[in-house]
Amino acid sequence: MKDILLVEDNEEIGSLTKLFLEKSGYTVEHVCSGEAALDYLGAESVKLMILDIMLPGIDGFAVCRAARRKCSMPVIILSARCDKSDKLNGYGLGADDYMEKPFDMDLLLAKTEALLNRSYSLNTDSGILVSGGITVDRNARRVWLEREEVKLNAKEFDLLMLFVENPGTVLNKEYIFNSIWGCFSESENQTLTVHIRMLREKVEKDQKHPQRIQTVWGVGYRYEEI
Repeated sequence: MKDILLVEDNEEIGSLTKLFLEKSGYTVEHVCSGEAALDYLGAESVKLMILDIMLPGIDGFAVCRAARRKCSMPVIILSARCDKSDKLNGYGLGADDYMEKPFDMDLLLAKTEALLNRSYSLNTDSGILVSGGITVDRNARRVWLEREEVKLNAKEFDLLMLFVENPGTVLNKEYIFNSIWGCFSESENQTLTVHIRMLREKVEKDQKHPQRIQTVWGVGYRYEEI
């Protein structure tokens, strides 16, 4: 999972912004169109999106609207369009900030850091974890998938929590089993396979071709935020 999705059709501005953010410690995916942005968000997760408005094809407002239907990440709009109506439109669509072009790189970095720190610290402090289309309330032990609550039993919830807290990491079967059932459990390892199948039935669109809980053959499983 990349930290930032940068949507900017001007190659020079995009390249310079990407380089600046990467030198500041962030991983950045740069795309040049609204279509490419939506394609990327359909396949991957990011922590924050920096979005130009004047894009070829689908404009930034449409991208922001579509992204907000499925994602809860912070959005910073960059635009040469600085009319009050444009800013109100951007905020109305769910943007967290609106910066006028030309913009100051240091100010963009400061806003990016503030939004990421606020977003992730609030989620952690409140016990709420957001992972792609999945929201987990660890305190209430409740889970929602695309705003619809999903009923999980105790072990399914513990499994999902383990995965959500370790996105993109390959977890071997023994580690997962010991974490959920304990190393002295009398349950058999097959129990893990059964619970993985049950969890996939509830959080995957197609459990035969899972996108979130992926099997790493001979090792274990890897959870991907989508």
